Amino acid sequence: MNKVNVLIDEHGFRSNVGIILSNAQGKVFWGRRIGQNAWQFPQGGILENETPEQAMYRELHEEVGLSPEDVKILAVTPRWLRYRLPAPLIRHHVQPLCIGQKQKWFLLRLTTDEQRINLSHTVKPEFDDWRWVSYWYPLQGVINFKRRVYQQALQYFAPINFKHRKERTPTKPTE
Repeated sequence: MNKVNVLIDEHGFRSNVGIILSNAQGKVFWGRRIGQNAWQFPQGGILENETPEQAMYRELHEEVGLSPEDVKILAVTPRWLRYRLPAPLIRHHVQPLCIGQKQKWFLLRLTTDEQRINLSHTVKPEFDDWRWVSYWYPLQGVINFKRRVYQQALQYFAPINFKHRKERTPTKPTE
């Protein structure tokens, strides 16, 4: 199978999607990267000739095992959110040079049974564990260089997430 090129813009940012998957109580999916003690939301690159929404559904299936029928899109960030990679993570020998990611974020609601979540249905799984966590929890656990983007996405989606959950008492992030 030929790997299709991911999109890197003229500034060196790789086009990417981020996925915040929430349940009926407004808690969010938190996945542990395989073989690491690093937790994050599902995310992945946008391929050539792919829209952000198509990339989101592909990544959702690859990383979490869910199909479009298992979720409902509640919202999408109106603009790209960017983060830079730390210098040691930049691969200077690879062209075009990628210095970071620009992401469209999606807030999804799980509309099916959580038992449909399957982290090991692909040849190269991304996550080896997952759990539901409180909405603001990921700000404490995500790797530092992604924290600002997570905060921007979570703040943008908070009113929408809390409006659509069964219990409607929003909480605020701790700073």
